[in-house]
Amino acid sequence: MQAQNNVIMKPLKEFTIPFVGLKIAKHYFEYKVEQAFFEYFEYEDFNNVNVNVKVDLEKKATLLELHFKISGFVNVNCDLTNEPFNQSIQNEFDLVVKFGEAYNDDNIDILILPHGAYEFNIQQYIYELIVLAVPIKRIHPGVNDGTLNSEILEKLEELSPKLNEEKDTEEGIDPRWNTLKKLLTDK
Repeated sequence: MQAQNNVIMKPLKEFTIPFVGLKIAKHYFEYKVEQAFFEYFEYEDFNNVNVNVKVDLEKKATLLELHFKISGFVNVNCDLTNEPFNQSIQNEFDLVVKFGEAYNDDNIDILILPHGAYEFNIQQYIYELIVLAVPIKRIHPGVNDGTLNSEILEKLEELSPKLNEEKDTEEGIDPRWNTLKKLLTDK
C-alpha cells in the first residue's frame, strides 16, 4: 500500500490484529472510524466521518474467517447543489485468510499470508468498504422532497426546460412533420 508520493505508508496500529495468540474460536473487534482515518489515506471526498466497524473473526486450525460490517454516515457535498449532508452508509464483506509461501492479495475475498505471520492489518479493507458504500451519485435528501432551499437549486430550476412550453410549440410545427407522424400511427 503506497501513498501518492510513493512513500510506503505505515499501518495504523489499532487496525492490526495479532491472531497468533488467539484461541481457536470466534473473536469480536469493534472500531470507530472518523475523519482522521481518511486524512491518513489522503482521501478528501468526505467532510466528516462517523462509522462503526464490527469485525467477527473466527479462528480455525488452518485459516481465519472474517466478517466485516459497517454502519454510520459520511458527510459529503451534494452533486447538484454542493450543499453538505450526512449520507447514511451500510456495507458488509467476508474475507478468508489462508497461509502459503508468500503474501498474496490478488483475490478480493482471499488473503494469503506467509507461514510464520503472526498478525495482519485490516485498515485497507475498512477503507475500501466505507468508500464503496457511498452512492456514486450523491443527492441531498432535501432535493428529492423539496425542502432544501439553495441558490444553486433555484438557478437549476430556473434554467431547466419546461414541459408545458413543449406542448405550446407543437402547434407551430411544420405540417410536413405531422404527415410523418401519421406514418408511425397508421400501422
